[in-house]
Amino acid sequence: MIASINPANGKIMRTFPALTDAEIDARLGRSVSAWRAWRNTPLGERARCLLAAADILENERDRFGRLMTLEMGKPLTAARAEAAKCATACRYYAEYGERLLADEPIDAGAGQSYLRYQPLGPVLAVMPWNFPFWQVFRFAAPALMAGNAGLLKHASNVPGCALVIEQIMSRAGFPPDLFQSLLIGSDQVARLIDDPRVKAVSLTGSEAAGVEVAAQAGRQIKKTVLELGGSDPFIVMPSADLDRAASVAVEARTINNGQSCIAAKRFIVHGSVAGAFAARFINAMMALKVGDPMEESTQIGPLATPAILEDLDRQVRRSVEMGAQLLFGGHRLDLPGNYYAPTVLADAPPESPAYREELFGPVALLMHTDGIDDAIRLANDTAFGLGASAWTADPFEQNQFIDELEAGMVFINGMVASDARLPFGGVKRSGYGRELSAWGIREFVNVKTVRIA
Repeated sequence: MIASINPANGKIMRTFPALTDAEIDARLGRSVSAWRAWRNTPLGERARCLLAAADILENERDRFGRLMTLEMGKPLTAARAEAAKCATACRYYAEYGERLLADEPIDAGAGQSYLRYQPLGPVLAVMPWNFPFWQVFRFAAPALMAGNAGLLKHASNVPGCALVIEQIMSRAGFPPDLFQSLLIGSDQVARLIDDPRVKAVSLTGSEAAGVEVAAQAGRQIKKTVLELGGSDPFIVMPSADLDRAASVAVEARTINNGQSCIAAKRFIVHGSVAGAFAARFINAMMALKVGDPMEESTQIGPLATPAILEDLDRQVRRSVEMGAQLLFGGHRLDLPGNYYAPTVLADAPPESPAYREELFGPVALLMHTDGIDDAIRLANDTAFGLGASAWTADPFEQNQFIDELEAGMVFINGMVASDARLPFGGVKRSGYGRELSAWGIREFVNVKTVRIA
């Protein structure tokens, strides 16, 4: 049984039966049949369906936002914005998809040579709960535009979102069974990956989940794209605009109640401005309004599940025991649901959870540095390499950060964020492959070389 549980009060809202093996098998058969027709559908018709999905997302963002908030606890204002953001991905691929998938000529001497991009077939998407609409659409829009079919295994705590997304695709005019939401447990994912009808896998989730999926897909020699955890650095140098940097730092740490892979988590600040930055940052963190995510003024809602709350509390307590300074917060809130106080730690020892692990919640770690080389060393001293943000007005420092930070994305004087026009992904233990942009639509295609003598 799969349950939808409100994280703000712990109450079960609805339950759904998990699909049986026979039902999964039938769904896979229908997916292949739908794909065989869809792969020959003109690109203009595919784009029309994406534009229709974009209209639905924009026109009904209030309803979709409410569903996201009820199932995983993000503030309602952020949830509405997420639904609208999904429309931008649909519109981007509707507008540029035909150009990105066009035959690409290659000058290879006599005769004619070119690349042709052709769909692979049904692609399994194992998606997380933290951005229950955006994570799905940033996979689905390019995958469907490229001519693939989509099979969504969504996180088990957002089944309502999974089913509504399937309905959006149907209402937008995509053929029946081309995009399906499979309500199954994580123990059934391996069976799907092993099935020869599934041609590739995209996963956004934890490092542990990525290891399991990559290993399973590797045994079947299937393409995977992995977007895993992050412990993104946020570096502040003396020439930075401290007011702006501190304001953005709070947003970067607490976006989605702090539950984002690209949330800034380690704030590495030059010693000459460390006190001034810390004062601004801590005051802003202390002023955040925590409460019912359905209220318009709420800035921090509950964490998505009791297990996430328990893990975060353990990481903070253990870090303090090991020598980290607790500047404020550091405890659960006495409210119904999975609430944790905004928290700031400082000077955590390198072996502590706050230094080494991803903190999925509104907990920030302040770190001091005495120069750019040391800042880069600290930033890179992590197993992860998803995003990085560096704040400096010095063009030489900017270029050094761009060159030397070990991350898939480096943002200068801005917050790391996803955008349909920009490639999204990481290095090291943060995964491989790219979503969004031209790179995203070409991840799940056969890049076929053609040579005509």
